[in-house]
Amino acid sequence: MDFFNLFANIPGTMVVVSPELKILAATDAYLKLTMRKREDIIGKHFLLEAFPDSQVSYEDNPVRKSLEKALQTKQTDYMDVIRYGITRSEEDGGGVYEGYWEASHTPVLDANGNVEYLIQHTSDVTEREKTKIALSVTENKFRFMAETLPQLVFTLSPEGNITYLNQRWATYSGVNTEDLMHNKRWNEIYDAKELESIVKKWSENFNKGQDIQLEVRKRSKDGQYRWFLCKSQPMRDEQGNIIMWAGSCTDIHDMRQMVQELLQSNEQMSALSDQVQIAYKQAETERKTLENLIMKAPAFFCLLDGPDHRYKLVNDKYQQLFPNRQLEGRTVAEAVPEVVEQGFIDILDNVYNTGKEFIAEEIPVKLDLHDTGKIDDVYLNFIYQALYDDTDKITGILVFGYVVDEQVKYRQKLQELGKA
Repeated sequence: MDFFNLFANIPGTMVVVSPELKILAATDAYLKLTMRKREDIIGKHFLLEAFPDSQVSYEDNPVRKSLEKALQTKQTDYMDVIRYGITRSEEDGGGVYEGYWEASHTPVLDANGNVEYLIQHTSDVTEREKTKIALSVTENKFRFMAETLPQLVFTLSPEGNITYLNQRWATYSGVNTEDLMHNKRWNEIYDAKELESIVKKWSENFNKGQDIQLEVRKRSKDGQYRWFLCKSQPMRDEQGNIIMWAGSCTDIHDMRQMVQELLQSNEQMSALSDQVQIAYKQAETERKTLENLIMKAPAFFCLLDGPDHRYKLVNDKYQQLFPNRQLEGRTVAEAVPEVVEQGFIDILDNVYNTGKEFIAEEIPVKLDLHDTGKIDDVYLNFIYQALYDDTDKITGILVFGYVVDEQVKYRQKLQELGKA
């Protein structure tokens, strides 16, 4: 039997080296994976000649260390995933293929128990590792944006167990999120008499897999109760199975208090106040709750990069303010020129240069919403907040806010009626 021919045709990606790390044999699958010809590597030193790595010294080469460990221990050594560059031949396009690899080194012993050969089995896991890196970056980006939202954000497993709470929970309640994640100290946030009713209403919709919306009171760290609109909806896979729940709690205390004060001050205005409350609830109902946690957030949000305030990330709500404009990749002055004369570029410059945040409440901004040349006043609540790198250097600005046209118009209307 021709064992060399048999070995060469094994479908596994394997190479055999001597204790001196000279290549003795390789499977066809290994040659294809490493873009080499058999005559180019047989008899050559595995690391110094066949597969040299210009990025790391021979002594520090992790492959050499693994081979040496297998030689010394006479046991298979499994390497962690490494990034290793392989030089391509001219016919394969030249250059260096930077890939991620998994490998094991298995010693073959002779009759006296000495290592006669070492067999490397390797796999190219580049696509898998790049996918993991991309998922990690995406997760970190969403987590960062979730932490910047003013709402109390949470996610649940399909069974209803808490899997994530943003830091706003601890900031508001004074209870650390670790305790809340383990179902402790919730009695410090909810009134005991109300908690049973909240759990019952929540469970009814949760068990049906339906969107959930409740108005509840939460105790702040200073002992005061405030009203929150809590919404949650299930995320489903392609088969319709629930894979997680995402939700948020928005502070609506001031809105409720305003409505109550209006009702108490003038009974004749009760009908109009009811309309305000209904309109508010209807608007909240129609808005999706934190779809994909951030990009479908019920508020406009963007990241501006560098001193020229270039759009780096824009969510749907922000893009809806300018439905016909390309924002990402352009500066604010280029994409939204009408705000230049209104002084917003100067404000952005000041935030970028000083790090002092800028908060605007119910400020009218003149915008060409439909690119027709017609300027409209849009009332906004928003914040400009500086972003820092690891060296505390300002790298950009976070913009977060709400369109409050209806709120302003309703209040103006109510004020007009109150003066009549």
